[in-house]
Amino acid sequence: MAGLTTSTSLTLTPISSKPLKTKPLFLPSLNSSIFGLRFHNPQLRSCSSLIYYAVTVSARYGGGGGGRGNFRPPPRSEEDEALDISSIRSDKVRLIDDKQNMLGIVSKMEALQRAEDASLDLVILSPEADPPVVKMMDYNKYKYELQKKKKEQQKKNAANRMDLKELKMGYNIDSHDYSVRLKAAQKFLKDGDKVKVIVNLKGRENEFRNNAIELLRRFQNDVGELATEENKNFRDRNVFIVLVPNKAIVQKGPEQPKKKEKPATEVSASV
Repeated sequence: MAGLTTSTSLTLTPISSKPLKTKPLFLPSLNSSIFGLRFHNPQLRSCSSLIYYAVTVSARYGGGGGGRGNFRPPPRSEEDEALDISSIRSDKVRLIDDKQNMLGIVSKMEALQRAEDASLDLVILSPEADPPVVKMMDYNKYKYELQKKKKEQQKKNAANRMDLKELKMGYNIDSHDYSVRLKAAQKFLKDGDKVKVIVNLKGRENEFRNNAIELLRRFQNDVGELATEENKNFRDRNVFIVLVPNKAIVQKGPEQPKKKEKPATEVSASV
């Protein structure tokens, strides 16, 4: 941004009406770190009753370096950039109307005039194109539609996201605890989450690795078609298997029992 230079004059009136004895005052420069202001070339003119100071103030915005005295304007938002037609250096633009019709290459001023006549905004779509592409539209409505689509996409992503649930058990788990973990796994899978079933082998329990593997295979078999195997590890100390929901089965859901049809009652009528 170009430097900004302004001038101001300060007038001081002495308290006493008596003539003042004045001496020339010379200040080569006066610097301030506030907003990068620089006061320079002060000049002094005096008379018997008044003293005048002429001060030149210059302020410069931007500039290189991040030191003190450099003021940087806030970054422009995407909205400002999309609507700032003055940023287009080309005199010609490719214009599209609000009905998606290509109106061809027109002057920048004509494009602005057409948008104004239609009470629409002129929005920059492709500033780097040759010539740049602009479109007439209701920009607030356009932003609202974009935000709406973004929220819908976020909801869809959240619905499709799979969380990983872990279930741990010992190789010699009793039937009740086994049943509890099986029901929990079935619930997680129906909710669309992955399930990692882990059998911990501590110390000498590593001798019962085959029992742990058989337990995991039994668990997978009891889950049935509700899930498919995604990953497994039977070599490390803690063996595990990862099950993912079978979408075809989960989305289908349990079949609803058919309603029993009531037997038809015979009605006899005598003529």
